[in-house]
Formats: sequence, C-alpha cells, structure tokens
Amino acid sequence: MPFSSALAVDLRHTRGYRVADRRGRIVGRVECPMYGTAPDVPDALSVSAGFLARRRLVRADTIEQIDGQSGVIALRVERESIKKFL
Repeated sequence: MPFSSALAVDLRHTRGYRVADRRGRIVGRVECPMYGTAPDVPDALSVSAGFLARRRLVRADTIEQIDGQSGVIALRVERESIKKFL
C-alpha cells in the first residue's frame, strides 16, 4: 500500500509534491517545509498554485495521506479553509 500516515513521512522531503484537498482538487505544489514550534521539525508546508499565485499554508495536522510513489499529498480539509499568505 503506497499511502502512509502523515506522521510517518518526513515533511522535509516533500518539495515538489502536489497537494489535493478533500475533494481531490489540486491546491498546488509544495515549495518548502515551514518551521514554527520546533527548529528541526516542520509543522506546515508552503504550497503554491503558480508563479504569481499567493501561497497557502498547509498545516501538518490537515494532511490525511502522503503517497510517496505518485508524489501526492491528500488533505482532510477543503481548499477554501487553507490560509493564504504572500
């Protein structure tokens, strides 16, 4: 089974993965991990939908599954509930 728990996958190695919301709609691609509570463990991902698009902050606790073979991160939330930032 190629899917794994979000806790079992190191978010530091997800750059370039596609991110899909609860309905399977593509949100964007992971640009980089983001650190907040601990300096060595990322707790969010910066996701961009395109060159001039605002980025979205995808918190680690919103990740449902990560498929390392296809490079897709499935979220348990709708796209509209993900915070945007510059």
